[in-house]
Amino acid sequence: MSAAALVAPGDRMRLFAVLAGLYIAQAIPSYLLVAAIPPIMREAGVSRTAIGYFSILFLPLVLKFLWAPMVDRIRPFARAHRAGWVILTQSGTVLCILALLAVGPADVVGILCIGFIASVLVSTQDIATDGYAAKHLPEADRGIGNAIQGGAVAAGVVIGGTMGLVLYRHFGWQVMLLTIAAVSLLPLLSAFAMREPPPGSLEQATRPSLRAFLSRPEARMILWIALVYRASEGLVKAMEGPYLVDAGVPLHVIGYISGLSAATVGLGGSAIAAVLVRRSGVATTLSLLGGMRTLCFLLFTLHASGTLLGMWPLFGAAGFQTLIRYMEIVALYSLFMAVSSSDQPGTDFTVLACAQLVVYLVGSLVSGKIADVLGYPVLFGLSTALSGVAVVATVVLLRQVSASRTSVSRKR
Repeated sequence: MSAAALVAPGDRMRLFAVLAGLYIAQAIPSYLLVAAIPPIMREAGVSRTAIGYFSILFLPLVLKFLWAPMVDRIRPFARAHRAGWVILTQSGTVLCILALLAVGPADVVGILCIGFIASVLVSTQDIATDGYAAKHLPEADRGIGNAIQGGAVAAGVVIGGTMGLVLYRHFGWQVMLLTIAAVSLLPLLSAFAMREPPPGSLEQATRPSLRAFLSRPEARMILWIALVYRASEGLVKAMEGPYLVDAGVPLHVIGYISGLSAATVGLGGSAIAAVLVRRSGVATTLSLLGGMRTLCFLLFTLHASGTLLGMWPLFGAAGFQTLIRYMEIVALYSLFMAVSSSDQPGTDFTVLACAQLVVYLVGSLVSGKIADVLGYPVLFGLSTALSGVAVVATVVLLRQVSASRTSVSRKR
């Protein structure tokens, strides 16, 4: 009997609903910071180099593995473990959004400081949410769970990104922040619906550690995939909004493009990826997505160099990239869950999730400088080449993982 079959249908749907709320809770403020505010800053006259440095907000997401064991061990409240962490961090994030009322869209230092605190809170909340998902999702439902996360990210783009830009365009900075802060309180209801064992009912067999993760050869190979596969994406994504602005696209149109892509191809992509992973496997899915992503970056390169003219190719490339990104979430996270050990699934998953953000952060940090010094065509061309190399490297590594599993199976 499968693990999923042991879960009552009502409890299964309840778990899906709770996970959706938890992931939406952290997605709304995240995409306010990374999707709405950078184009607003650009319109306010902030340089592309400064906007590129704004990607330092991803640093807590990269380093959260350092305090992940603490989140697994400590109960903020006697009867609420991970739910307690969600309540504390989401409340703090809402306060950070309200604190932005004291600064303007051109105040780079003020936004960076407040945004960094919010990023630490969101990262800690993500540890608690991923730990809850890894602990309660049956193996057969992992693809669905990761698709729910992709859908929640799409909702965050629509609410935090698109709605934020539209509100700013029509009502200004303060109304935008007050509205997003109010909406961000609603997903807190999911925290009160989380079902967790009472304190002391389950004893932890082993203490989570990075050494235990790195001692496994298979885990190390998946770690390399996490570091390689998304090496090119930060270069493009960090400058996508500023490039659209410099290409003459109005802010509210950028918001509609982002929201429409997230609500249609993003949500659809998550569902399609879940089916692909189940039927064709992670290796085939990642190879297909990597090839599509390379073509997408090539479209950006051709448009920036003047080979492709008009706005529609640009809009198509932006939407195409959104589709791929949401499908990647499902495929990569399914791979990460598959390699996570039963002794420390939360720690293992967090390590891999952090690793795939490392190169993304590095690319984001240098993207603005490359665009300022060498121009958009060079930036996007470099991204295209890196994406192609990453696909080949990922295929080779996945074949090595498969060969290693086959060898172990034969020995047994």
